[in-house]
Parts: sequence; C-alpha cells; structure tokens
Amino acid sequence: MVEPSRSPEIRALKGARALPPLMLVLFHYCEGHGYRGAWWFDLPVARGYLWVEFFFALSGFVLTYVYAVRWRQMWTVRGYVSFMRSRLSRLYPLHLTILLVILAMVIVLRAVAARGGYASIYDEQWHPIVSRDTFIANLFLVQAWNIFPYLSWNGAAWFVSVEFLLCLLFPLYLMLARGGWRVALLMILGGAIALALLAHPRYGLDLTFHNGIWRGMAAFGMGVGFAVLHARVRGRELEAMPDYAFSLAQAAVLAWLVYALYNTGWSHTPRDIYTALAVIALVFVLSFDRGFLARALAIPPLLLLGEWSYAIYIGQTPLLQLLRHAQMHLYPMPGDVVLGRTWAQWQPLWHWLEPALLVLAAIGWGALLYELIEKPANAWLKRLGARTPQVRSASG
Repeated sequence: MVEPSRSPEIRALKGARALPPLMLVLFHYCEGHGYRGAWWFDLPVARGYLWVEFFFALSGFVLTYVYAVRWRQMWTVRGYVSFMRSRLSRLYPLHLTILLVILAMVIVLRAVAARGGYASIYDEQWHPIVSRDTFIANLFLVQAWNIFPYLSWNGAAWFVSVEFLLCLLFPLYLMLARGGWRVALLMILGGAIALALLAHPRYGLDLTFHNGIWRGMAAFGMGVGFAVLHARVRGRELEAMPDYAFSLAQAAVLAWLVYALYNTGWSHTPRDIYTALAVIALVFVLSFDRGFLARALAIPPLLLLGEWSYAIYIGQTPLLQLLRHAQMHLYPMPGDVVLGRTWAQWQPLWHWLEPALLVLAAIGWGALLYELIEKPANAWLKRLGARTPQVRSASG
C-alpha cells in the first residue's frame, strides 16, 4: 500500500489555496452578469480563470513532494490502487454531491418554470448541457476528456475531470521526475511552451471541455518539475540563506503577476501566458515556506480558507445558478419601491454589493460542504480502504 511519506507540511502553499477559488467565483459571476466598470477590479477578475493553472501546478508539486520517495510502489497494483483510492476519496464525494444538488435544482426549477409559463435557466441556449449522456460522463469524471463540445452540469467540475486524468497518469510523471534536475527543467520549459502554444486567439487559455486536458497536463508537469528542483536545492545550504533572498524572489514574481494582470490588455488572448506563468511560479517561490509572502499566507484565517478551497470552488455553481434564476424571475422591477427607494435607485450600490455577498455565500457554503461532506467522507473512505483486503501485486 502506498502511504505518503512524512514530508513536512508547507504552510505557505496551504494558505495560498485560499484566494484563487474566490477569484474564480468572481470571474464566473462577472462573465455571466457583467463587469463593474473599474479597471482595478475588472482586469484581475477577467483573468480569474488562470488561477486554475495554479491549482494544476500545485497538485503536481504536492503529489511529487509527498510520493516521490516511494515511486517504485506506484508501479505495483497494490500501490497504484491505494493511491487512486486516496485521491478519489478527496475529489469524488464533493463532486458527486454537487452533481446531485444540481440534478435536484434542474427538476425543481423546471417544474417552477412550467408552472410560471417561462423557460427555466437550464433551457437557455447559453447554459451548460444537462442531458442524460453528460450526467453519466460526469458520474465517471470523463466529461472534460474532449468528449463533448460543451460544458455540462457543474461546469466547474471540468477541473476535477482533468485532475482525475492526471492522477491516473501520475506514475508516468513520477517516473520522469526520476530523471533529475535536467529533466525537471525540461518539464518546466516544455510546460511553458505547451501553454503558450495552446493559447487560443479568441479564448486565450480559457480551455475547459476542449483541450483542457492538455492545459492541465502542461501546468501539472511544471509543478512536478518544480518539486524535483525543490528537492534538489533544499538542505543545509538553503537553510543558511537569509530570509530576504526568498522575499526578493517572491516580490519579483508578485511584480511579474501585477504587470501581467494590468499591462497585457484584456483577457482571453494569447497574452494569458504571462499571467499563467506568474501564478505557476508562485508555487515554487512559496514552496520553501520562507519570505514575506510565505509568512503572510500562513496566517490562520487563510489556512482555514485553504482547507475549504476545493469545496468553495466545486460548490460555486449552484449559487451562481440560483442567482441567475433570482435575477431573471425574483428580483424587483426597476420601478418597484424597496425600503423607500425604487429598485433602480438601489442599483449603483447593488452593483457592488451583489458580488461581495456572493463571495461571502461561497465561503459559507464551502465551509458547510467541507464540514458535512468532504471531511467526513474523506475520513470514512480512508477507513474503508484500510479495512479492505489489499490486492496482491504481481511482484508479491
């Protein structure tokens, strides 16, 4: 059975998981409901989808960091099954929960729409497809493997589908990682080139149901390469380096990220590569758990949000769909009086208050999902795996 080695926890990377899901929530909201008309807000939010690169790279880094010392066991039936069980116990319970929540919403809101004599949000042309075939594909986590030419059910779960594929392929990445630092550099350079080549003239790197697998493979491979370099350079010499050296590296990457967000034009162009490479580089400069940014990200509130990050990300779709239904069918008309003012008069304030409340709702809903579904389901599945007789490997 493959058990993770007792690698020290990297608190900076755990805390760094806190903010990207919130940027993705705001991106999905603004894409569907309009931007705010403020450059300082709109430019970073419009590239919110590129924080998925951070998660792919982080996944490649962490899995290599944890499992590299036991790479041989990954090539046994017993070890591979154990690894996949561990990963699915993390990914699948919340994925299935949100899929069933959306199924219930489809049934209820279509019934409400039929009674009200209008089309439900699930029957609008722009909406992710909620068919029987796509539901089955989502059940088996293959919906983003270039099978369908559209998003389906929980659109955000395309990431989980690609992550599942990367877990299946992880022993191959781990084998490549045995090639040393030269191979690691090739993986990082190759991943960067692959992302640059993938960037579409119209969509940039916002690739999901189509070519999202290649996008994920490129960023994941870069994370694997960074983990190999991290293992090569850490040690006494690194420990002797002053903190300001790590702070300078983090400041340089932050400056790069700010430049990419605010000085490379609007989103969904090949210039996405500048932002994507910056967020991926964050994984490496934070991995040593030293420097000003690492300390800032290791504070308790961000560590807690980091725990909830997957639940926040995967759980955002029902909230966005309920908001769309409310805007179309429940909100007051512009001339309706609300608290002594017409709804039109409230709009300038609501224009900003609505996304802020959505973010708070996403955090609360994510915390609930984590505590009631993700955490207990993960623990139960791991206990179940521990009680299940292990498959005997071919090597004995």
